[in-house]
Amino acid sequence: MDEPTEPPAATGGDTYARLAAVGPYGVRPGHALITMVEPHPGHEYAYNRWYEDDHYIAGAMAMPWIYAGRRWVATRDLQLLRYPAASAVAQPVTAGCYLSTYWLTEGRYADHMKWTVAINRRLNQDGRVHHERTHVFTSFQDHEVTVYRDGAAGPRDHHALDHPYRGLVLQVIDAAGPEERTAVLEWLRTTHLPARLAGSPAAMVTVFRPTPLPGDRMSYVKQVEGVDTRLTLLWFLQEDPRACWEAWFTGLEEAVARGGAARTELVAPFIPTIPGTDTYVDRLR
Repeated sequence: MDEPTEPPAATGGDTYARLAAVGPYGVRPGHALITMVEPHPGHEYAYNRWYEDDHYIAGAMAMPWIYAGRRWVATRDLQLLRYPAASAVAQPVTAGCYLSTYWLTEGRYADHMKWTVAINRRLNQDGRVHHERTHVFTSFQDHEVTVYRDGAAGPRDHHALDHPYRGLVLQVIDAAGPEERTAVLEWLRTTHLPARLAGSPAAMVTVFRPTPLPGDRMSYVKQVEGVDTRLTLLWFLQEDPRACWEAWFTGLEEAVARGGAARTELVAPFIPTIPGTDTYVDRLR
């Protein structure tokens, strides 16, 4: 009778110890995953429970180099505040009830992508992917700049997804080309955002540019558009966006067109979800 053999180490033995000893491990949000999703009609509760109970953790937060995350929701009244009506991001412009945002450690995007492609393939094979949803706007993005309202006071951008902000505004801008995007980014950093933030309920704006998804991504996630021309802005609010929308967030489209020579493709307000609950699910339609 053959002697039993030891099973292989499930986690690769000391592989993790070796990986921890190399590479960057700072706190700066060098990259982000920003994903806006529309659950299919009639599947809102099932989608929310799947994301809250499983996917937020197993499909994101448990992965290497994601160190912060937060979910946001747009109830119907918030959806109706969005503009422009002819959006290149959301068709119709109200599409995309839920927004999830995650920070990745700077310099670890490539390492993370190898894991995320593999784990999402495994989750799909194991029946742990909810297919009754549409990815409206999903991409990994590289951090360009953060502009603060109060200078060195207050939380930094690496705190943004943990700090109890009461709202978030997603703004997507398209420039005419790569050189124009560089100019728009400089205008945002030095002129537009400092002026717009002064005295506003927004404590900071983080600015990202999208990166292409790998060719072996899951088929239900479309390839990223505007890799060379697009910028994504996240405005972190200390007030409910409904309380300050008219005064502070109307007119962004015109301001960008005048000053940045670019087109605003989406301005969309959200409020934070309450983790582990179905709060707001009955107010999506």
